[in-house]
Amino acid sequence: MIRSTLRVLIAGFMAAGSGLQACTNLLVTKGASKDGSTMITYAADSHTLYGELYFKRGGPHLPGEQRDIREWDSGNTFDTGKFLGTIPEAPTTYTRVGNMNEHQVVIAETTFGGLKELQVPSGLIDYGSLIYIGLERAKTAREAIEVMTSLVEAYGYASEGESFSIADPNEVWILEMIGKGKGQKGALWVAYKLPDGSISAHANQARIRQFPLNDPKTALYSKDVIGFARQKGLFKGEDKDFSFADTYAPLTFGSLRGCEARVWSLFHRAAPSLNLSMDYVKAVKGAKPMPLFVKPDKKLGVRDAMELMRDHFEGTDFEMTKDVGAGPYKLPYRWRPMGFKIDGQDYIHERAISTQQTGFSFVSQSRGWMPDPVGGVLWFGVDDTYTTVYVPISCGVKEAPKAFAIGTGNFAEFNWDSAFWTFNFVSNYTYTRWSDMIVDVQKVQREYEGRYFADQADVDRTALDLYKQNPALAREYLTRYAGQETEKLMTRWKKLGEFLIWKYLDGNVRNERGEVTHPKAPEDWLRCIVKDHGDVIKVKKVEGLAPDED
Repeated sequence: MIRSTLRVLIAGFMAAGSGLQACTNLLVTKGASKDGSTMITYAADSHTLYGELYFKRGGPHLPGEQRDIREWDSGNTFDTGKFLGTIPEAPTTYTRVGNMNEHQVVIAETTFGGLKELQVPSGLIDYGSLIYIGLERAKTAREAIEVMTSLVEAYGYASEGESFSIADPNEVWILEMIGKGKGQKGALWVAYKLPDGSISAHANQARIRQFPLNDPKTALYSKDVIGFARQKGLFKGEDKDFSFADTYAPLTFGSLRGCEARVWSLFHRAAPSLNLSMDYVKAVKGAKPMPLFVKPDKKLGVRDAMELMRDHFEGTDFEMTKDVGAGPYKLPYRWRPMGFKIDGQDYIHERAISTQQTGFSFVSQSRGWMPDPVGGVLWFGVDDTYTTVYVPISCGVKEAPKAFAIGTGNFAEFNWDSAFWTFNFVSNYTYTRWSDMIVDVQKVQREYEGRYFADQADVDRTALDLYKQNPALAREYLTRYAGQETEKLMTRWKKLGEFLIWKYLDGNVRNERGEVTHPKAPEDWLRCIVKDHGDVIKVKKVEGLAPDED
């Protein structure tokens, strides 16, 4: 049984490289945040995703106008994916900046796949289109759920199982959805509103189990979500005992170790007082599943959310810097594939929240006490969450900063004008001597993020003053601020890359005076070398050599 589930895990990890099937979301309600905002985090992880800030201006549309549906996963950007068809355009659409719209509505996702027979649904709307059309047509989280579920009802769903995080300044929801299989157009779904004061998370595994059947303020669901399961022989109990996750996305070793473990780590760090056991994510028989949501020990700020997304299981049994796989400089990453076989035995590497293949990530902040263009902030970064810098970009901006914008670069070639490539240059070099270089990287990271946080109150104040005069002035100011700060960051990050090359050239390390030094590798790593190769490299006393007969 363990061996078969390991194969499922390995196959799943290998498949994840082709699409956004390895993402992580954290959801924070108003009562769980320090300032009363709602927050969503999203790490969009794929080995072939080019990280950029999607921007689409809203406005009125002509009668009869059609909207193209393009599959997000099939292209490097939303606008270059596989063409699936068209649907009627809405009379008016809203501007969206990344995964936040002009009304501070935010939508993110993680793919859970689910039952294989339901993973080939017949429909027109893929999950990426649901996200971005939802943002274009909804003023609230509830409206977004209505838009998204109505679309799949009318046109069919075209993706595997998905968990969506949906928030506005007042409410935070999880929507989980899966298709009905080949030849069936609709979708099966349930949406659950998190209680105020709680946080939740999902990471490629469905998480909604039982839910209220007669409380539309808390839970919404498709009319056939239970009946379909009965019809297919997937569920036989009473309606009140029905579990969406257990029915449509049964747990495997892979979903526990590679997916739920990331949720456990978020809960463990945000609410250590709960002392949540690791038995569940270790697949220990009889272990109690994790709750859908928890109350954090302390209310979270934007910086706290960022730091929760910077995680390699530090200080836990899954710590990634302690074994020989981390190398001499304690690298908390393992290159793909994540599964491997030695002498007939299957093994896996851990899958942490911080990972090298992140295209982009963000922490959204929806603040209902401010006008929407000022209140909504997308703290946006590209590449690895651990080494990125999150730039505050207001939902009222009129365009994306150039380094993040669609068209500045692409996945096919390196481009110094692109934030994605500039940050990848620094992080990939940092991976070669992690324990030393990450100190230099985080020094600059903290400097810039610290300044953004220190300046945010003044930015808000200026924008609010301008908004009172004319909302357009506030939008101009916020656009200019995001562009200027991104440009400064790009210049500094390029200099950081140059500095790392200079400081760590050829395996040496320059000290504070610029002198080249040769620090010894850590002793635990040298002991590994001796254990593996010591007989060959051992220094021996030279004696008793045969004379040269020539």
